[in-house]
Amino acid sequence: MRAAVVRTFGGPEAVEVVESELPEPGARQVRIKVAGAALNPVDLGVRAGFFGGAGKRIGLGWDVAGTVDAVGVATVWSVGDEVVALQGGVAKALGTHAEYVVVDTDAVAKAPVTVDAVHAATLPLNALTAVQALDLLELTEGQSLLVTGAAGAVGGFAVQLAVHRGVSVTGLAREGDEEFVRSLGATEFTTTVAAAGTVDAVLDAAVLGEAVLERVRDGGAYVGVRPGAHPGSVRGVRTVSVAVEADGARLAELAGLVDKGVLTLRVAGTYALDEVVKAHARLEEGGVRGRLVLVP
Repeated sequence: MRAAVVRTFGGPEAVEVVESELPEPGARQVRIKVAGAALNPVDLGVRAGFFGGAGKRIGLGWDVAGTVDAVGVATVWSVGDEVVALQGGVAKALGTHAEYVVVDTDAVAKAPVTVDAVHAATLPLNALTAVQALDLLELTEGQSLLVTGAAGAVGGFAVQLAVHRGVSVTGLAREGDEEFVRSLGATEFTTTVAAAGTVDAVLDAAVLGEAVLERVRDGGAYVGVRPGAHPGSVRGVRTVSVAVEADGARLAELAGLVDKGVLTLRVAGTYALDEVVKAHARLEEGGVRGRLVLVP
């Protein structure tokens, strides 16, 4: 089978599509025939060597939507099931940017039925990051939240999930994104940190750090999306960062929210697996709204 990997670090041209042996599922694993696999900023980081691993072959891709093609023992899934899954890790030999991928059964969820596989492939990493970040904030109904990068993939899901929980959301994004961010449910919108009001918590999807921490009330909470990169606590503000974890049960809940119209899935464009270098170059240019999806 074909798979996108890096063997040397660098720009988009460092990504190679190679022939690899078809992976076989072990106990409590399934093999998925990939129908769509989103490209995320973390893939650019892996390609550039941000996470290390020099001298190794590293597979790219975390998100996958497709069809169960083979199963190991002790799994509830069957061949033919339409599923989504998160296969995390920055040092794996094979990722989801491939024709087939093996994932742990506990990372798998039934795919949303109201969208195609290309759209479903944009759900796992970004929605799980958003919901796990919100869990860390421990907000209750009626409290206020500032979401930075509110028009982005993680930020957009965070706005919708927080509003669904009864939280009042202010979205911070570029001026041209106001209509979209408000359509997600944000009651307030700002283009600058200085213009944002005081809130109970911040979900910092844009990684603004200490600057946005100033908007949190004394004793509030801050969560960042880069593990270990959150600012230190001030004024009693609890500061943490989310390290996303695969969670099939939680992913199933998120897929259900897609089918209920609570979550919006956005595809900015599709690329064949052989066009993966072009996809990396496009994402690196910036300004992408929605996710680029590889279609093997």
